[in-house]
Amino acid sequence: MKNKNITTLSKSIIKQLKDQNKISDELLVSMNSLSIEELIAIKLELCANSINNRLYGFDIWRKTSYIVRDAVLKFAISTTKSKKDAARFLNLDYSSFSRLIKKFKVDKYFNEC
Repeated sequence: MKNKNITTLSKSIIKQLKDQNKISDELLVSMNSLSIEELIAIKLELCANSINNRLYGFDIWRKTSYIVRDAVLKFAISTTKSKKDAARFLNLDYSSFSRLIKKFKVDKYFNEC
């Protein structure tokens, strides 16, 4: 049977993105001076620009909570020592946390990086 309390110490999103050459220290310094709202707005603007501002049909408003929860789950896992610690950090019982990990495919994200 798999150990459900797998350590998460090596699951840093920043480290993974640096290893993939997707971000640099300079970018991180710049990002640190922006609010989360500004970062989201910039990302949405970049996405819209790349498709000629044609976001029609993409339900951004209703998908926002899904996107944010995905990010928060990844953050909790990358900053805690175990999945149990991450569940406690998010004030979730472990079974609810495990269901969310499966729903958002967080393990797959960290294993592919």
